[in-house]
Amino acid sequence: MDGIRFIHTADLHLDSPFQGLSHLPKELFSRIQESTFKAFETIIDEAINHNVDFMIIVGDLYDGEDRSIKAQARLRKQMQRLKDAGISAFITHGNHDHLSGNWLALELPDNVHIFKEEVEMIPFITKNGKKVHLYGFSYPERHVAEKKINDYKKIDGADFHIGLLHGHWENGGSDHQPYAPFSIQELLKKEMDYWALGHIHKRQTLHTEPYIVYPGNIQGRHRKERGEKGCYTVNLYSSGAAQLDFIPVAPIKWEQLKIETKEDMTFSQFYHEFERQHDQLLRNEKQGVLLEIHIEEIQKLPLEIVKKIDNGEFLEMLQDGITFDESFIWPYKINRAGESQPSHIADRTFINMLEMSIDDLALNDQFEKVLSSLYSHTYGSRYLTHISEQEKQALIEDAKQLILKQLTV
Repeated sequence: MDGIRFIHTADLHLDSPFQGLSHLPKELFSRIQESTFKAFETIIDEAINHNVDFMIIVGDLYDGEDRSIKAQARLRKQMQRLKDAGISAFITHGNHDHLSGNWLALELPDNVHIFKEEVEMIPFITKNGKKVHLYGFSYPERHVAEKKINDYKKIDGADFHIGLLHGHWENGGSDHQPYAPFSIQELLKKEMDYWALGHIHKRQTLHTEPYIVYPGNIQGRHRKERGEKGCYTVNLYSSGAAQLDFIPVAPIKWEQLKIETKEDMTFSQFYHEFERQHDQLLRNEKQGVLLEIHIEEIQKLPLEIVKKIDNGEFLEMLQDGITFDESFIWPYKINRAGESQPSHIADRTFINMLEMSIDDLALNDQFEKVLSSLYSHTYGSRYLTHISEQEKQALIEDAKQLILKQLTV
């Protein structure tokens, strides 16, 4: 082709611990723990199959600054596969895997080029003789608050100029930390042919001509990172044209399903509505799905059905007999949706904070910590039994509804 072809990926978070999910069936949890490695292996497969000129990885290859030797070994194995195929890789480290971390280093093959802590340009010549200048930097420490974009300077003498930046788009409204902030206009002034971004886990194209792109992370790690996750193959042509193709690679993804309720709905009707949507979703999937179920206006259902939902029996029924083949759906949570909420919090600020607190209960094992003193009590522990995951979720949901109810008083 008259141009260059490369893969743009970011936010691998290899060896992510997936905190708060250890209650899942052992086979499923093992697959989730392997999911970031499997997703990255698929990206390497795509790089080799597409015979790309090089690969770009824009920050947060590892989930933590300690860089486990397991994650490093897996990364090295995939980089060696690229080397054997004659493909180079250009890497920046981000806030999660910054250069000041404490780890035992495992040397990577010489086809891998890692940007230093100051913005620099690395030249590269493709197999068909095209000259490429790549610009970027690695985080020297976790917190990089300054506008590193000011240090990017285009250097003449190349057919294509590509900027790598692990940072925060100022107008993005993301929950991520505002590290290395930038505006679109600041990127455009640098006159690059392509901006390869990282840090934000949601896939976004901020601009075309030239393209400014967040590929998102390669594997959703919790329920807020829903939908397809993957990477982009990018073709830049000498004419100035560009073509991007998204490649989904996540072996497991998070999804939602909404069940509409009706007055006087029988349990059979309610279950068949779930079954209908479940089967439709399964037909369209070639991967595992972790499913969150939203029940719209649950108050319309007969009390007997609501009780089976609240005590976890309905969820347990849905999970019964599931086998974890290549394609499967595991319902892991049931939420009430569409119930009346206090009008004076219509802006949802409080609701969002409440939801975040609920997530923290699961992700950081706070629920167990709160109850630990009760279970260790000399007398109280005699009368307590283990709380199942279904009972735990029911308690959290009841507490949420109680808080909302008290706000209306």
